[in-house]
Amino acid sequence: MSGAGKVYLVGAGPGDPKLITVKGMECLQKAEVVVYDRLANPALLEYAPQTAERIYCGKLPDHHTMRQESLNELLAEKALEGKIVVRLKGGDPCVFGRAGEEAQHLAERGIAFEIVPGVTAGIAASAYAGIPVTHRDHGSSFAVVTGHLREDKPELAVEKWRALANGIDTVAFYMGVANLPLIRTQLIKHGRDPHTPVAVISWGTLPQQAVVTGTLADIEERLAQNSHITNPAIILVGDVVKMREKINWFEATLGMEQVQQ
Repeated sequence: MSGAGKVYLVGAGPGDPKLITVKGMECLQKAEVVVYDRLANPALLEYAPQTAERIYCGKLPDHHTMRQESLNELLAEKALEGKIVVRLKGGDPCVFGRAGEEAQHLAERGIAFEIVPGVTAGIAASAYAGIPVTHRDHGSSFAVVTGHLREDKPELAVEKWRALANGIDTVAFYMGVANLPLIRTQLIKHGRDPHTPVAVISWGTLPQQAVVTGTLADIEERLAQNSHITNPAIILVGDVVKMREKINWFEATLGMEQVQQ
């Protein structure tokens, strides 16, 4: 590795700023440049020195402030200037966060870097909705899947849907609200029981968290009646969703706090 600066690819956690790791916070405290995305809570920027350069690179569906290739180059350029760079990503940087692409770009240029894991939204948002992603009585396997479903080889897509429908107890789809009709249709088509419970969790771990539950058969209709559900959102499919009725702790806590105020 060169003697230039260093890049830390840091997971910001799912939204609640207190869920960042201690190491992630320490990286921010020594940062000279912070490159942050839309899903990283802006409150975390307060950990960085006032003198640190802050660069926003947020992404919305079909709209990117900065293309990934340009972002890769930006991280390399700042590090080659001898700076400590924190690339702050929502959730975990390696779970649909493109940390692998950024790390590869840095490695190919001999630039020092570290990957600092974060709490991923599929687990944290579910927990805050009162739904453990695994449970001895309801689910012993768990998978995370991108909701931006693209498949160059249709025959492989069939095998993937079949595996998700029959081989995984709990499936979390990230950023998949727009594709919910396709998701539910494909799961049922490939063998999942239409009565399988489903939860859609929007802005998980934050005060504006909203949750809609139903089954594969009726979740589209239920979601259509709840306009407050927007991205970022997690779609959780599996029997574990039943646990929400008993352990919906976060929203109950928020309700108690509002009453006390």
